[in-house]
Amino acid sequence: MVDPANMREALRRVRRNGGAAGVDGMSVNELTGHLKQHWPTIKEKLLLGTYVPQQVRRVEIPKPGGKGVRLLGIPTVTDRLIQQALHQVLLPVFDPDFSDHSYGFRPGRSAHQAVLAARDYVAEGRRWVVDMDLEKFFDRVNHDVLMSRVARKVQDRAALRLIRRYLTAGILCGGVVEVPRQGTPQGGPLSPLLSNILLDDLDKELERRGHAFCRYADDCNIYVHSRRAGERLLASLERYVEEKLRLTVNRTKSAVDRPWNRTFLGYSMTAHKQPRLRVGKEAVQRLKGKVKAETRRGRGRSLAATIARLTPMLRGWFNYFRLAEVKNLFEELDGWLRRRLRCILWRQWKRGRTRARHLRARGVDADTARRSSLNGRGAWWNAGARHMHLAFPKRYFDRLGLFSFVDAVVPVS
Repeated sequence: MVDPANMREALRRVRRNGGAAGVDGMSVNELTGHLKQHWPTIKEKLLLGTYVPQQVRRVEIPKPGGKGVRLLGIPTVTDRLIQQALHQVLLPVFDPDFSDHSYGFRPGRSAHQAVLAARDYVAEGRRWVVDMDLEKFFDRVNHDVLMSRVARKVQDRAALRLIRRYLTAGILCGGVVEVPRQGTPQGGPLSPLLSNILLDDLDKELERRGHAFCRYADDCNIYVHSRRAGERLLASLERYVEEKLRLTVNRTKSAVDRPWNRTFLGYSMTAHKQPRLRVGKEAVQRLKGKVKAETRRGRGRSLAATIARLTPMLRGWFNYFRLAEVKNLFEELDGWLRRRLRCILWRQWKRGRTRARHLRARGVDADTARRSSLNGRGAWWNAGARHMHLAFPKRYFDRLGLFSFVDAVVPVS
């Protein structure tokens, strides 16, 4: 782990990933100077097995849709470096034996591959899905069970001791230090690999039973031919997960249902014999919520400035959901976005006389501009009305650089 080439690569990745400071307040930019002074001592402690990680800083991230918070543990940048170096050594040891049905946090694997595999399973005739949710997975990992899985391939006692110390590192929250008895804190480079090591047993059990499934981190969908088969499978998996892995299946969120009634990694699909991928409703609502928040903040800015702030969000969202084969949603979103922006303009103009003047300047005839400016309707209604469409057509927003989902669509094979 402490080989110079491995440490240099770990340092490069930690710098590239950036991130917030830990409990010591040290930033990524300060890490190199810190290492020049302290690395010999840190390295010696690592080799002797006496290195003790610093506490992690607790951060609460709101879950989508306001459904509670996700707890993150932010290690110091020094500990992120050590975790990254350890990850780089452990990954080639464990990853080659991971299941082909496991897609999360693995080199050469992605959520898109998992979604396409799920669609193919349904196309083959597996028209029921066992959507299994592990309750607070990252917070409930049993340390002893996890370490026994790690020890199957790692004999170095210093490395095993270091991994366990990262699992039990104190969590600083509101000035109080908590020592976790279970869980693997999200926020460090090592946590995703450890989750795959633990859940590989689940993958192997499903493979042994001959099931078609896709797993991305703790999100696991198994595709079967009937509801009855799915219900039997879910009941047996509940017993396996609780007895063998010491985890809990969330019975409220888990279900046996049609794939088109569920979402997997943000995607759903149609009920056709050859199903087509579509964007899940919750993903659309989350995007609209973010756009609404940004456009509310943008009422005092120029339209070009608001569009510039929206563009990275819209492009990133589309890049993830570009596999969607139901395209009418993209047309609807494009129209909705332009209406939100026209709404900003209508509100910025405020007075009827000002509105009439702007409409005339944009080519609307004087009589229509006057009547429209005095119609007494709200901003949202006017933003969708004919006079605003005439004044601000799609090509106007194209010139300002507004990202268009329809224009970005590329056919998917």
